[in-house]
Amino acid sequence: MAGIAGIADSHGRAAVQRMLDRIQHRGPAGREIIEAPGATLGVVWPRLQERAGTLLRERQTARDGDSEWHRAEARLEEGRLILARDNLGLAPLYYGRTPEGQRCFASEVKALLEVTREIREFPPGSQDDVGGASRKFVLGQQTPLGDPPDEIARELKRRLETSIQRRLSGEVAGCWLSGGLDSSAIAALARPHVKQLHTFAVGLRDAADLPFADETTAFLGATHHALIVDVAQLRALLPTVICNLESFDALLVRSSLTNYLVGELSSQYVPAVFSGEASDELFAGYEYLKSLPAEALSGELLDIASRLHNTAFQRVDRSASAHGLVAYVPFADGPVVEYAVRIPVAYKLRDGVEKWILRRALDGLLPDSVLRRTKSKFWEGAGLGDLLARQAEEQITDDEFRRERMLADGSTINSKEELLYYRVFREQFGDLPDLSWVGRTKGTPRVRWEGRATVEEAGS
Repeated sequence: MAGIAGIADSHGRAAVQRMLDRIQHRGPAGREIIEAPGATLGVVWPRLQERAGTLLRERQTARDGDSEWHRAEARLEEGRLILARDNLGLAPLYYGRTPEGQRCFASEVKALLEVTREIREFPPGSQDDVGGASRKFVLGQQTPLGDPPDEIARELKRRLETSIQRRLSGEVAGCWLSGGLDSSAIAALARPHVKQLHTFAVGLRDAADLPFADETTAFLGATHHALIVDVAQLRALLPTVICNLESFDALLVRSSLTNYLVGELSSQYVPAVFSGEASDELFAGYEYLKSLPAEALSGELLDIASRLHNTAFQRVDRSASAHGLVAYVPFADGPVVEYAVRIPVAYKLRDGVEKWILRRALDGLLPDSVLRRTKSKFWEGAGLGDLLARQAEEQITDDEFRRERMLADGSTINSKEELLYYRVFREQFGDLPDLSWVGRTKGTPRVRWEGRATVEEAGS
């Protein structure tokens, strides 16, 4: 992923240099800064996005991303600084004002902190040219498809394949492979179009995911790379991961520990990877969704999909960009999303089987054990379970939790594990006046649906 930064100052090169220094990991292949009437803009880019420098020089546009559905940009038009972000928020973008009142923006919070302590997340699907974001896109209800399920499955497969093919840049491709249905689906659809497919997995020695990942790669004839880690390694990694992730959300940090390592592993072999994110939100992959009334399911799916920008998408973005990688998310590609939201929910959750229509689309492309496998949260499948929660229980007393759980901006720490992560976060970023930009996984704290059983977290 490229990294962008800028400030509404025609002579802001020194400030933008400092900002780009903080996100140089996003673009190890190059850097460009321009000073122009109205603003100074900068960009760093990875190997697959060399055009970012040309775009800045020739069009006064700093951009991260490769399409309308994966893009964050800042551009100058007649001296006006205009910000824009893709519809679902795959590409990150934050903004604020300096103490002198100048508008500023960056791909990551750590870059903005070079010039301001006022941080806001730029909303997905928005454009802004007057200092306030104007929402241009909201994921909403669509008229359901009336086609037979087999026809829907074929079209879904075609759109996913097209999304993957459009991003293949040679005869070699990489895919993060948890061993679950979603990442396995992407690997299976990519495999026929490349000579060599590298797959990557990380977990503890007895992690449930690893045997399924092995089975999938053997079935596909892929070159698999698995890294076995222990709990001590993951604990030692917490400060690095939290600084990189820019969050203290407990479930997000858990899943980011192994995601960070799988990003590091894959960067040794490929410049870009595919990820299976967004499938659970589009195709009803979470167990708690089975307890919802049928009339509520469609709205709930739209709600959790609209929250991906500062949770799962943020994890994927930071885990890849920390190592100079580009990450592609085919399930979040525009044509796939536009089609998926029209698939009747009865085909997504059918006879108690989650992601039924996706499984139908993949029939014959994966081992039966993987095709029928139920959802496992990334951190559970990697073998983490509640190990980190137990560590927090041992380190933090009840009195400490009561004293520290209310933060200055009114937000709440939801568990001792989250407090453990927040302490590390505060060491990295200081006491910030507003933490509304920090994504919180839905279900933390747990919520109820019209008196029904407690809803499980949507999880990462």
